[in-house]
Amino acid sequence: MERPRPADGVHGRVVKVSGRKTRHVRLAGPATIAERRGGAVYLRSPLALSAWPRTMTERLDFWAERAPQRVFLAQRSGERWRTLTYKEAQARARRVGAALLAKGLSAERPLAVLSGNDIEHALLELAAMYVGVPYAPVSPAYSLVSTDFAQLRRVMELITPGLIFVSDRKQFGKALAAAAAGVEAIDRLPERDAGAEVDRAHAAVGPDTIAKFLFTSGSTGTPKAVINTQRMWCANQQMVRDTLYFVQDEPPVMVDWAPWHHTAGGNKDFGMVLVNGGTLYIDEGKPLPGAIEATVRNLREVAPNWYFTVPKGYEMLLPYLKSDPALRKNFFSRLKALWFAGAGVSQHVFDEYKALARETCGEEILFLTGLGSTETAPYTMTRTWDAADATNMGLPPPGAEIKLVPYQDIYEMRVKGPHITPGYWRQPELTAAAFDEEGYYRLGDAFVFENEQEPNAGLLFRGRVAENFKLATGTWVHVGALRARFIEHFAPMVRDVVIAGEGRDELAALVFPAPGFSKEVFDERLKSLSSTGSSNRIARVRVLDEPPSLDKGEMTDKGSINQRAVLRARAALVESLYRE
Repeated sequence: MERPRPADGVHGRVVKVSGRKTRHVRLAGPATIAERRGGAVYLRSPLALSAWPRTMTERLDFWAERAPQRVFLAQRSGERWRTLTYKEAQARARRVGAALLAKGLSAERPLAVLSGNDIEHALLELAAMYVGVPYAPVSPAYSLVSTDFAQLRRVMELITPGLIFVSDRKQFGKALAAAAAGVEAIDRLPERDAGAEVDRAHAAVGPDTIAKFLFTSGSTGTPKAVINTQRMWCANQQMVRDTLYFVQDEPPVMVDWAPWHHTAGGNKDFGMVLVNGGTLYIDEGKPLPGAIEATVRNLREVAPNWYFTVPKGYEMLLPYLKSDPALRKNFFSRLKALWFAGAGVSQHVFDEYKALARETCGEEILFLTGLGSTETAPYTMTRTWDAADATNMGLPPPGAEIKLVPYQDIYEMRVKGPHITPGYWRQPELTAAAFDEEGYYRLGDAFVFENEQEPNAGLLFRGRVAENFKLATGTWVHVGALRARFIEHFAPMVRDVVIAGEGRDELAALVFPAPGFSKEVFDERLKSLSSTGSSNRIARVRVLDEPPSLDKGEMTDKGSINQRAVLRARAALVESLYRE
């Protein structure tokens, strides 16, 4: 896998942005091949995907030999950082793996982890992969935020775990009693001497071995258990290496909070560190009031060379960066790229970060993004160039093929490649429905070309197809684009908005306010909310007092809103709004 690096202009290239001085960042692309068949547009990179490892733990063995004392994982412990080197991680993963084998775990009786990101969680994951035992990271919110444990019960019934790990048995006690009675639960790492049985089990792990079950967020329905094979994850990480070449030039250093029960944190970020011999500082902060301060503290101490967070994270970090010169200087000191995913970043936030980087270090720092899903491991398209439009998600990397199917006046995206899931665990009917007649996975996201005549300009994200609906006039409403414009217009006062109006004459908006919401300012901005046509004109607005509910499915565990679930749960409120 350690192949010679290509010269600039062959695969990799040094990015220059609008003639300004730019950090040395080697990236591939954006060349793509487009063809049209039967009304659909097919996109793929002209570059072949390089060979990928047989298993992810091959990379653990590789770095344990090549850089044994390099810090792999770090976790805050008071004023200090508790660390784990690559050599230590390999040795302990083997010992924990031996203990998992002794418990007779398998795909039918996998390991489940209910608690969040920490070193013990990472060692359990590495150990399970090392000996071929599937593992399922489950959102802690299902145990600690939910009051009825319905989602957790559904998860446990679907995967039937043989062993459950929690970081604190007392803290998770109610959830275990309600949803996992009778299943062995532990809060300490099981370990035993690793002998020949670990070597045999490791040798038997191959590309089709299930690495993990990852649950979808539930933003458009009930969470499903997505099968993640070794091939999926390994091929996907090679797509990253073949596109973001700078991870080969300098091992990634991340300060990262993204939860490992989601594909962005658990596959993309954790995988980037492991495959490329980097260091992951586990950030206990979150993009929430009262929690973002922990992230700020960590970023004062550790300068990342790659930074990822969701758009809300960038919004909440921005005022700290603007008001604290020392934090700002450290944050940008060796940063190669900013990356956002999970939702569309507000244009004003996008622009402010780019300006802040130029002001702080005199250089352009690329603000990149991509798009994928739990079913695509997740990296399936990326923008590797500077863009004025924050909704530009880029193009497919080597190895991924995109199919764009005309849908109303937009395109529905479908994907094929070695990084695509074989399906949903124990749900064959959902698996069959997820793929089209050519074997492309139905991603369900809507796009338009930035320039229909020039595919290399990239694709602009236009929301989820499942969220769109028709007015009584038969006019389609593209909810994603309308929602983004609404939030941007009222920024930063609106946390999210749900658009109603299916089968009606006009649109209504249910608004979830953000901290610091001002009714006077909101009402004033409401007067200047522009629109063109019935599909963009919001005629009725209600600011909600009650926050979205996790138990009712209105909100996913990562904080995104399930539009249809909100409309179902608040149907009476919507009716009253239209009567008014």
